[in-house]
Amino acid sequence: MAERFAEAGKKFAELVEVMARLRAPGGCPWDRKQTFESIKPYLLEEAYEVMDAIDQHDWRGLEEELGDLLLQPVFFAEMAAEKGLFSVADSLDAINQKLVRRHPHIFGDAKADTPEEVLTRWNEIKKQEKAEQGVPAMASVLDSVPKNLPALMEADKVSKKAAGLGFDWPDVSGVLAKIQEEAAELAAAEKTQSPQELEHELGDLLFTIVNLARYLKVDPEQALRKSTARFRGRFAHVEQRVAESGKEFKETALEQMEDWWQEAKRQK
Repeated sequence: MAERFAEAGKKFAELVEVMARLRAPGGCPWDRKQTFESIKPYLLEEAYEVMDAIDQHDWRGLEEELGDLLLQPVFFAEMAAEKGLFSVADSLDAINQKLVRRHPHIFGDAKADTPEEVLTRWNEIKKQEKAEQGVPAMASVLDSVPKNLPALMEADKVSKKAAGLGFDWPDVSGVLAKIQEEAAELAAAEKTQSPQELEHELGDLLFTIVNLARYLKVDPEQALRKSTARFRGRFAHVEQRVAESGKEFKETALEQMEDWWQEAKRQK
């Protein structure tokens, strides 16, 4: 294991060195031109490509995508070092210290036997750290959830925070009843044809569905991604059948396309 750690350290140092060379005078014109703002979108893109490789169980692809993802923090840290802000070593030191500090049941004498106990202790230590750093207490517990997250992820985290304080339904039947209530309100809004009301009620329905996912311990982001992937595959089958028929989509009866859709569902 020590050999594996040493090899990883060696390869990581090589990546840092390569990145520094690309950004140095006489380095790559494209890399030298980049800024925090221009590179930022690639961070999210690479993260989603990692998620896709995991969804596909593409382990060779995951190996490559993780490398692409690792490049992003190294790129950011190199730009920060150029400005005298911090280095990648500082970032590594910060996360190492944080992991040790927030796992006293592993690196200290504390005790935590369940994942729930670990999470509780993690949040307590995090709150204590903020106080020691002089960070003002948040006006709301929900302020800890970044507002620039993807909407589905933000809704999931916000609902979990509120539920953690006891603001929750007693059982899943309450969530299901709320979904029916929100669906009825959306149907009523549809009759008014008010864009504002439709947006409002659809948002409420989506948020309640995210709460259902939380209650069922299902990751809504992953559930939707996988559902979309299934749709892609089944729709491709319908496209193939339409092409084989020699017709265009607009010339094909909806009933026929539905038959082919069901055919695609039976294949998997």
